[in-house]
Amino acid sequence: MKIRGFTKKIFAYFLIVIVLSLSCVGIFSYIITSGELEEMVENQMDQIAGNAVHHTDLYLKDYERSIVSLLTNRQIMEFIDLPATREEYDYYLYRKTIREVSVDPLFIRNPKLASVYLISDKRNAVYYYNNVNEQSFNAEDIQKQRDYFLANTTADGQLSILNHTIIEGQENQMLTIVRRIRGYTSPELSGLLAIEMRSADLSALWKGIDLGKYGYLFIIDDKGRYIYHPDGFKVGTSVPKAFFAKLNQAGSHSFADAYEGDERMYVSRKSEFSDWQLVVSMPIRELRKPLSNIRSTTLVVGLFTLILAILLAYRFGKSIAKPVQTLKSGMRETEKGNWATIPLPPHRDEIVELMVRYNLMVKRLSEAVDRVVQVELSNSEIRMERQKAEFQSLQLQINPHFMYNTLETIVCYATIQDSEEISEIVKALAYMLRYSVQTNLEEITVANELKHVMYYLVVLRHRIGREFEIDVAIKPEYLLHVMVRLTLQPLVENVFQHAFPDGLEDYHVVRIDGGVRDGIFWISVEDNGTGMSEAKLTQLREKLNTNRLADGEVDEAGKKGGIGVLNVHRRIQMVYGEQYGLRIESKLEQGTKMIMAMPALPQKLE
Repeated sequence: MKIRGFTKKIFAYFLIVIVLSLSCVGIFSYIITSGELEEMVENQMDQIAGNAVHHTDLYLKDYERSIVSLLTNRQIMEFIDLPATREEYDYYLYRKTIREVSVDPLFIRNPKLASVYLISDKRNAVYYYNNVNEQSFNAEDIQKQRDYFLANTTADGQLSILNHTIIEGQENQMLTIVRRIRGYTSPELSGLLAIEMRSADLSALWKGIDLGKYGYLFIIDDKGRYIYHPDGFKVGTSVPKAFFAKLNQAGSHSFADAYEGDERMYVSRKSEFSDWQLVVSMPIRELRKPLSNIRSTTLVVGLFTLILAILLAYRFGKSIAKPVQTLKSGMRETEKGNWATIPLPPHRDEIVELMVRYNLMVKRLSEAVDRVVQVELSNSEIRMERQKAEFQSLQLQINPHFMYNTLETIVCYATIQDSEEISEIVKALAYMLRYSVQTNLEEITVANELKHVMYYLVVLRHRIGREFEIDVAIKPEYLLHVMVRLTLQPLVENVFQHAFPDGLEDYHVVRIDGGVRDGIFWISVEDNGTGMSEAKLTQLREKLNTNRLADGEVDEAGKKGGIGVLNVHRRIQMVYGEQYGLRIESKLEQGTKMIMAMPALPQKLE
């Protein structure tokens, strides 16, 4: 059934779009479900990491208590006090007594301990081993061991856990719990007590944790080295720096990384007891496996929906595009000046009605344009005559060349009258006038602007009746940089008008500086005058932000304050763009600094 009327077509096709939208609910359901599952997995990994850290801390604290039980043993404390010149019998007696009274019961209670040993500051040492090959050490070996432990333990007797062993062939397989202890006769910490245990025994704590076939846990110390890893070859090696930085940055949050070859998710928890980080690692493909069936179903339904939507969209678009294309062709002809109507299709709907209105519009516009052309031709001659009259009027207002010639005449009369002051003032005014009326030059070099300022100072010196110099700190390599003409002299003039209201003094300074920073060429005018209050500075900055030329407004004192500054800011923007301009810094009674920012463009040599 053919649907007549554009409105009915819109209703019918939108009804189909609504049905398709309902079908797409499955996609949103998949997205929401996948997000919830990922959150659940992350929470599960977080709980696993937290429980593993808790059990690990309990395991290490148990061994800490074992060390604490040895600290009160009198034989151990007396052994620490043995002099370096001890008798061999005393050494043998203490070694035997310590084993029988303290070490053997400790090995019985903790069969996983590998060794226990004592080292005193007087280089006396005893070693006890449990189910490992016994080692013997000379005085030099004992000294090296003592130096290592002193460098890696705290002076206040706190417990330290190190990835270290004295047993040959067991490197990177043992953990050493060590602390400094005192002797029997002195409160000073003058000895070391250490026990060693196998780091692989930590894995027994996590047997009840289900991480799937490819998940596992590993431990990293505060220096980024593996303390424990299912891959024994990694124990003792350093974690890649990029992964370690990402691990520290993530904190308690999960993150993904592929440094182990495949994309895996990691969650870490830091032990407050040992400063280790216990990391749970699981492959992302395993975490997302439950979503595969949902994804497949969603893709099938989505593909079917997409094909149906494309077919319906094609039919819908074709029903509208054909008459619109006809309208488009007619409009192109209208743009060319061909005021032609477009043919109408046999059926009638809203688009066809639009085409009818278009033909009527074209007909009326054609008639209107013909009338406008005739009126415009007659008015153009009148406008040209009016513009010519205005131009002539502007020329008659001031003739710069006439003024310049007049100033030259005054110079001649001053020379005849032997008045060097008048001659100097008029020459300066003549240069400034000629410089000001160079309407064909909007950009000028810094050197020319400084020359203009120099002539201004000549006039100013005669006006104020005293010598005054400006400190120009601009380096020679910046003198040929391009800047906007007539922007530096207004800033200098503003200083003499506002910065020194009570007149110039010897301590007054005006400094002009410039340079290039990050592609920006800047020139500053700085003084040590009265400065501006915060309110006045804020008001002036707000005027600068309006990006408009000053309109001659009068301040409280009856002066046109800030007009030159505002116009300098706007003229820079009109030449180089809104991102450039003038920036003002000022503090009351400390002075003002005005900084012009322009692009760093040295003078182009023709």
